[in-house]
Amino acid sequence: MSYEDDQVEEKPFAIERAKQGRAVCKKCKKHCLQGEWRIAKLVANPFGDGKMKAWHHINCLFEQFLKQRKTTKRIEGPEEIDGWDALDQDLQNNILKQIEECDTFHGKAPTTPSKKKKPPASPMKPSTADSNKEKDKHVKNEVVSDKNELFKDFRKLIADIANHDSHLDKTSCIKKVFSEKFPDSSFKDQIILWSRLLLPGVVQRVYNLKSKQLIKLFSRIFVTDQSEMLEHLELGDIGETIHKFFEESTKVKPNKKSKLTVKEVDVFLNKLSTLTKEDDQIEHFKSLIPKCTSNDLKTIIRLIKGDLRMGAGAKTVLDAVHADAYQSYQTSRDLTLVINEFMSSGKKHKADVVLMTPVLPMLAEACKSVEQAINKCPNGMYSEIKYDGERVQVHKQGSTFKYFSRSLKPVLAHKIAHFKEYIPKAFPNANDLILDSEILMMDTVTGNPLPFGTLGVHKQTEFKDATVCLFVFDCIYFNGRSLIKKPLSERKKFLQDNMTEIPNRIMFSEMQEIRNKSELAKMIARVLKQGLEGLVLKDLQSIYEPGKRHWLKVKKDYLFGGAMADSADLIVLGAWYGTGKKGGMMSVFLMGCYNPDTDSYCTVTKVHTGHDDKTLEKLQNELDMIKISQDQSKLPKWLKCTKTMIPDFVARDPKKQPVWEITGAEFSKNVVHTANGISIRFPRVTKIRDDKDVQTATDLHELVKLYNASAENIDVSLLTKDLDSSQNDKPAKSPQKRKNTDSPETSPSKKQKTIEKKEKSSKQEKIPKQESSSAKKANKSKTAIFKGVKALLEDEMKKDDHADIVKHFIDHGGDILLDEEEEVATHVLHYYNLIREPLVVCPYTARHVTFEWIEDSISAGSLCDYRMYTVRWNPDG
Repeated sequence: MSYEDDQVEEKPFAIERAKQGRAVCKKCKKHCLQGEWRIAKLVANPFGDGKMKAWHHINCLFEQFLKQRKTTKRIEGPEEIDGWDALDQDLQNNILKQIEECDTFHGKAPTTPSKKKKPPASPMKPSTADSNKEKDKHVKNEVVSDKNELFKDFRKLIADIANHDSHLDKTSCIKKVFSEKFPDSSFKDQIILWSRLLLPGVVQRVYNLKSKQLIKLFSRIFVTDQSEMLEHLELGDIGETIHKFFEESTKVKPNKKSKLTVKEVDVFLNKLSTLTKEDDQIEHFKSLIPKCTSNDLKTIIRLIKGDLRMGAGAKTVLDAVHADAYQSYQTSRDLTLVINEFMSSGKKHKADVVLMTPVLPMLAEACKSVEQAINKCPNGMYSEIKYDGERVQVHKQGSTFKYFSRSLKPVLAHKIAHFKEYIPKAFPNANDLILDSEILMMDTVTGNPLPFGTLGVHKQTEFKDATVCLFVFDCIYFNGRSLIKKPLSERKKFLQDNMTEIPNRIMFSEMQEIRNKSELAKMIARVLKQGLEGLVLKDLQSIYEPGKRHWLKVKKDYLFGGAMADSADLIVLGAWYGTGKKGGMMSVFLMGCYNPDTDSYCTVTKVHTGHDDKTLEKLQNELDMIKISQDQSKLPKWLKCTKTMIPDFVARDPKKQPVWEITGAEFSKNVVHTANGISIRFPRVTKIRDDKDVQTATDLHELVKLYNASAENIDVSLLTKDLDSSQNDKPAKSPQKRKNTDSPETSPSKKQKTIEKKEKSSKQEKIPKQESSSAKKANKSKTAIFKGVKALLEDEMKKDDHADIVKHFIDHGGDILLDEEEEVATHVLHYYNLIREPLVVCPYTARHVTFEWIEDSISAGSLCDYRMYTVRWNPDG
C-alpha cells in the first residue's frame, strides 16, 4: 500500500446518527436526539490541534447556510460529506434538494448530482451501475419536477379551489393535481412544498410586512402615488391593490408570460423573511418582479399576508394527501413530518404528540343548560373554574422550555419568564413534560385572581402585590410517554401524584366532581355569584382530543337563552371598512353613549357581528357618515375617543344616529374606551331599536348602573327554581346522539330529532305542504307560547322528516306562513345554524332562528331568548 493510499482526505462535513443524544445543535440549542441523523461542520479546535465537529440538525444547518455570507463555506456537493454513503436514497435526495436551494439563494447555478465529482470508491458502496441508475432516477425526477412546478399551475390550482364551494370538491381538486404531477412517493418533497404554500396561514414565515408597509414599498418600486394606493386599499384586498398598480405602472411592466417556478417563489419568501430593512426588501422584490405577471405578484403578496382567499384550510389540503393525515396533523402540528409519514408507506399512522411542537388544544362548546351537561357527560364530570386568564401550553425538555398560546403562537416573555424557576420545583421528577394550563395575575394578599387584561407588561407594574400564576388543569406528556389516550380521571390522578403546588406560582386548577343536576346547578350559581367567568365541564372518561370541542363551557350569557347576558342600547358613532368580501363597505361599527355631564359622546365598544349581508348593504345608504380615514385632526369635538379607536367614518350628526341593542358576555373594563373605561366583551348586535333614539338610549349614568348591577347582583334563581329533588340525584342517562347543525356539506347523515312530551298523545299527522295559514290556525293550540309568531320555513324544514317539529310549533300557538305571505313574517325557521346565504324572501326585521328555539321554548313553557338560536351567515363556509 502506497503512502498516498494511507492519506485519507478529511472532509469539511460529516453526517451520522446521534449516539447518545447529548450533543446540542449549534443553531437551535436543542439536543440531537439519540438515533436521529445529525450533521456536523468541521471547525477549528480552540483547545488543541486539528478540528472539532459542530453538530447541527440537518435542517438547522441549511437554515444557517441561507443566512451566512456568500463567501462562507457551505456544502457544495455530497463528496464533501463524510458518511454520505450510509444514507438512504430519500435522505440523500432531501439533502441534495437543500444544497440546490442554497445555491439558488446565493445566486449560484445549481449543479445536477450526476455531474458532481464522484466520491472515492468504497468496498461497501453499491456498484457503479446501481449508483448511476439511482442518480439518473433522481435527475429524471428533478427534470419532471421542474416542468411540473411552474408557479402558474400553482395559481390555477388556487383558482380551482376557490371556485368550488364544498370541502369535498376542494379536496378533489388538490388530489387530482397531486396525483397527476407527483405520481409516487419519490415526489413527496414537492407535495410538502406545495402543501406549505397552500397553507401560508398555518405554516407561517414572519415577514413583518403589514398592508400599509407593502404599499409604501411598492409605491417606490412602481413610482406611484402612495395615497392613491392607500385609497384603493380601503377595498380590503392588498393583493388586488398591488395587482392593479403593477398593471398601470409606467416604470415597471409585468411580464406577459409567467416564468416563475414554485421553488423560486419559496426561496424568495425564505430570504424575504430574513430581511428587515426597507431598502433591502425593495431590492429583493425588484429581483423577482421582472419574472412576474401581475397575477403572479398578486398571489405572492397573498402568500406574504397568509391568506390565499380560497376558502380552504389544513383539513382540505391534508385530506388530499391521505384520509388520516389531518388527524395526525392536529396532534403533531408538523406538516412535513405528517406528509413524510403518509407518503412513505400510505398506511394509517398513530397520531401522537411531539415534544416542543405545539399541540392543537382541546376546546369546549357552549353549554346552554344543566340538562345538556348531564346528557353530554353520562359518566359524571369534573367541573373546573373557567379563569379569566390566558390559555398556555407548557413544553419542557430537560432545561429547555417553550410556551404556546391558544393559537399556538409563542407567549410573550414577560408573562412566563419566571416559570422556568418554579416548574422544576413543582415537577421534580419530570425531565420532559407538556402541560395544558391557564395563566393569570394573582393577588398575593387576598389570594384572589385579578381581572382579564392585567397580564400586560405595563399593567403588571400597577399591581405590586400580585404575581403571574400558572393554573395547571391537564398533563398530556410526561417523560417520553404520551397521555392523550388516557381517560381524564387517570390524567388528573397522574397530575396530583406528580405535581407539588407552589402557592401563587404553580397551582392546580380548582375542580369538583359532579354526579347530578343539583350539584352542578349549585356549582354554577356559586361561581357566577363570585364574579368568575364560568365553568368548564369534562366527562370523567374522556380522552384528550386535539382541536375537538368535546368539553363544555358554562358562562352566564349562554344560559336560559341569554336571559343572564349583559346588554345596552348604544348609538352608532362611527365605522371602519371591512376586509375580504366586506372590503370597501362599512362593516365594523363604533358604538357609544351620551355623557350628559360634558355634552359629549363616549365610546363603549366596536362590533362587527349580528348583521346579515342584506342589512349591511342597506346600512351603507342609511347611515349618514363623514369619511375621516382615521385622521385624528378630523375627529369632531363632540366625540371623546382614544387614538386606537379613531374610525374611518364618524357620524355627521350623533343626535340623528340609530340605536342598536348590543349584547355580550359581560361588561368589562378597557382603557381604550372613554365611557369611564366600561366596555362589553364579545359584543354582537341583537336588535336595531327603531323604537329608541339618542334621548332614550343608554346614557353614561345608566351604563355605570348597568355595569355595577352586572358585577354585584347576578340572579341565579333560574338555576335552581325548577330542580326536582327526586330527579336531581339520579345518575345521568346515556345521551342520545347529538345532531350536528353545521352547513350541509360538512354534516353527517341526519336523524329525526323529536321533542319529549309530558302528555301522552297519539301519532301526529304530517302537515299538508300547501295548507293555508288560516287553516293551520284552526288547529286547537295546547298553549299560546308562540302566539303572534308568524314563521316562514326554509327548504330543509319543509321536509317530512321535520313535520313533528312544525306540528308542535302550531300546537302551541304559532302560525306557519305560505311563501306568498312573507311580508308579515316575524321569524324564519332554519334547520342549520350556519348557512352561506339567505334563500328565504322575508322582511329584514324577521328573526332567523334554528328549530331548537321551538323545542327549548316548549320545554321552558315560555319563549326563550331568540338570540341564542340566531342563524349565522358565513359566505366562506
